[in-house]
Amino acid sequence: MAVTSTYTVSGMTCGHCVQAVTSELSELPGVAGVEIDLGSGAVTVTSAEPLTDDAVRAAVDEAGYELANA
Repeated sequence: MAVTSTYTVSGMTCGHCVQAVTSELSELPGVAGVEIDLGSGAVTVTSAEPLTDDAVRAAVDEAGYELANA
C-alpha cells in the first residue's frame, strides 16, 4: 500500500529547483513519485513505506534546499 506524505521545502524558485529536489527525493528507497507545487513549496512524496523525516531532510539538503519544520 502506498504512503503519501507532504512536506514544505523553502528556497525553490524555478523549474531547475523543482528538478533538483525531485531527483534527490526519487533516489530514496521505495519512492514511487514526487509532485511539487513551486508556488507554495509543497512537496508530495508517494512511497511504498513511510519515509523518515531525517531521510527526506537529507535528500532536500543534498539538493541545496531546506525542509521547513513540520
